[in-house]
Amino acid sequence: QVQLVESGGGSVQAGGSLRLSCAASLSRNCMAWFRQAPGKEREGVASIYTDASRTRYADSVKGRFAISHDNDKNTMYLQMNDLKPEDTAMYSCAARETPGETCTLDINDFPIWGQGTQVTVSS
Repeated sequence: QVQLVESGGGSVQAGGSLRLSCAASLSRNCMAWFRQAPGKEREGVASIYTDASRTRYADSVKGRFAISHDNDKNTMYLQMNDLKPEDTAMYSCAARETPGETCTLDINDFPIWGQGTQVTVSS
């Protein structure tokens, strides 16, 4: 069973930056970041197909966030720049169990989840 452990959350002011990490116990070629704000549904933020470093982003974070993966460390990252108060949420990393050739931001594709790390952005 793959285990995912996030780190790097915290509190920052608007315009600031944070870098989230997600360490996986086993490699998976499709991983993603999701977030859930209080009272809202969980939404996809970014995904990465690690075999080819292909990425997808939600429109709300394009140009501000960057997802990456270190294959040697089995660790995924989310660099978040120009943070806004609306980015405040619990951020969770997720992985697909089975290998494939694409990687979406469909929550139904991801059965493996970390415990989450809180990101709070103040105005």
